[in-house]
Amino acid sequence: MVTVLVVGGVAGGMSAATRLRRLDESANIVIFERGPYVSFANCGLPYYVGGVIEERGSLLLQTPAVLAARFRLDVRVSTEVVAINRPERTVEFRNVLTGETGTETYDHVVLAAGAIAVPVGGPSSRALSLRTIDDVDAITAVLDGAGDAPTAVVVGGGFIGLEAVDNLVRRGIHTSLIQRGGQLFSPLDHEMSNLVLAEVQAHGVDVFLGRTVADITDESVLLDDGTEIDADLVIDAAGVHPAVDLASAAGLRLGSTGGIAVDELHHTSDPRIFAVGDGVEKTDAVDGHPTLVTMAGLANRHGRAVADAIAGQPAAAIPALGTAIIGVFDKTVAVVGWSEKKLVAAGRAHRVIHTHPASHATYYPGAEIMAIKLLVDPARDTILGAQIIGGHGVDKRIDVIATAMSAGLTASALKDLELAYAPQYGSAKDPINLIGYVADNLRRAPGSSVQWHELADRMADGAVLVDVRSPAEHRAGHIPGAISMPLEQLRKRHGELEGQALIVHCQVGQRGHTATSMLSQLGHNVRNLDGGYVTWLAATRPAKGRTS
Repeated sequence: MVTVLVVGGVAGGMSAATRLRRLDESANIVIFERGPYVSFANCGLPYYVGGVIEERGSLLLQTPAVLAARFRLDVRVSTEVVAINRPERTVEFRNVLTGETGTETYDHVVLAAGAIAVPVGGPSSRALSLRTIDDVDAITAVLDGAGDAPTAVVVGGGFIGLEAVDNLVRRGIHTSLIQRGGQLFSPLDHEMSNLVLAEVQAHGVDVFLGRTVADITDESVLLDDGTEIDADLVIDAAGVHPAVDLASAAGLRLGSTGGIAVDELHHTSDPRIFAVGDGVEKTDAVDGHPTLVTMAGLANRHGRAVADAIAGQPAAAIPALGTAIIGVFDKTVAVVGWSEKKLVAAGRAHRVIHTHPASHATYYPGAEIMAIKLLVDPARDTILGAQIIGGHGVDKRIDVIATAMSAGLTASALKDLELAYAPQYGSAKDPINLIGYVADNLRRAPGSSVQWHELADRMADGAVLVDVRSPAEHRAGHIPGAISMPLEQLRKRHGELEGQALIVHCQVGQRGHTATSMLSQLGHNVRNLDGGYVTWLAATRPAKGRTS
């Protein structure tokens, strides 16, 4: 009989334990969970704070008693593994409530300890994290006792921070958001992140960019620039780092990212010890290098894979794309693969495409405009990453792109995907097909577009910017220095542009492409502003509110 000790429950640990039981009825499976709850919906915690999830019990997925009856699992909550003795193949554990200690012998260990929050304001700070049931109980207790007009400060503009802000505002709480970096939601590029900033500020949130917390008092948060913000509640969402102390003390190898290094079967440097979850390195699907991806889907998948390996059915892990999605008030924000700024930092060649299609046929009520950014390898036409922001339909489009990346489809191949269509769900040319058409056009005519951040330099070098939108659109708002020449007049008036380097633009890029095709065939040196006026405006519009 094999004995498997699982350190940590929730996603990775519980997936490993329950899958192993289904594969091996005879195995002795023990789960150690430091907290009082071994299986809970941690991704649902912010939505309980906001009242979207009304019942606290809905967050509790399985209890030790149910797991024992259904899967014959020995679940020990409030019990921390404090050491692994590899030569003896034992672990030492301690009950965090009673102080009682003991040891267990193992054939295999599965480390699923996850990640731990980066503390804000020091160990004695009243800032609360939002990662466990105990955390959410503490947060709701503070809010319930804060009076009629409570105030909150959230530190960190990533996944948890944005979800916390959304749900606190939903609950009617005036909320401020502090972000160390110069933008919200770091997986996004600047022009896309500005759309998130606008959405957050539109819902009354005070956003402080480029600021850090200097001190947390009993009633307020003091920033590094001297700003003081009233705060009945302070939520620490500044980030996490891998929980590796146990692994490091046991002499297991840590990787370059700081996470636990594992092979393709999730073995650590000790073949009897596996590791999964947020504290473990994954292989990046774009460049094949180690990376950290803290997503529940991967933790569940890898926990299952570990059970398969222990049961003699090993399968190599598939590299991670980092597919992620988040709701921010009335917008959905989704990412996959690499961002432009990451590609630039790595010195990797790339092509950028922006589009702004409707979520479904515009003649059917309720269509919403989304912003899509696609990153493409210019030599191989492979997809390097994507970012999408909008309302309905963002989720399915990011999933299509993630699937295409997994399958090795090129960006141009997106144009040929046969996707479901009815007016209330999409368009005959789906947004995925449309961005595939753009990718194919740029593959055939590389260098025919200009990015928003390149425009000023091109104009400084003498390029003429031609706005091919209608005069009314131009009057409503235009890029400084642009001359208005509507697309419908271009054939007759193109002689006015003779001998000049041209950049044309429309609202979102489609009319600009038509103008580019026309003018190039008429003998002009012309490029199209990628994503048009909408992308340029999103990237350059000054942020409103208290940002820096």
